[in-house]
Amino acid sequence: MILFLVFDGVTKVIEIGPVLDACARLGIPTETVAGIGLTLLACTAVYAIPQTCVLGAILLTAYLGGAVAIHIRGGSGTFEIAFAIATGALVWVGLLLREPRLLWTILLRQ
Repeated sequence: MILFLVFDGVTKVIEIGPVLDACARLGIPTETVAGIGLTLLACTAVYAIPQTCVLGAILLTAYLGGAVAIHIRGGSGTFEIAFAIATGALVWVGLLLREPRLLWTILLRQ
């Protein structure tokens, strides 16, 4: 997940053509794409550090929730929306695989 998110962030920061086209279709101003990419890279870096991985997962969930909202607002298809949701779910699966004690903390919370 980390490699995929870094790749996605870098393509936004260097503003490659297909990314700018996709953002334009969704109504995202092209001058904000690099900032969105930097935000993704920062959240991914926080997620990659073991001491801050829970905070990173929360930040990435918020980022991907925004992606879902933009896709719904932009009239994207089901695949794009489901892909953003699945990516968020995989972020948490990756976190739980790295920190299995979190699963019991979440499940046994009363």
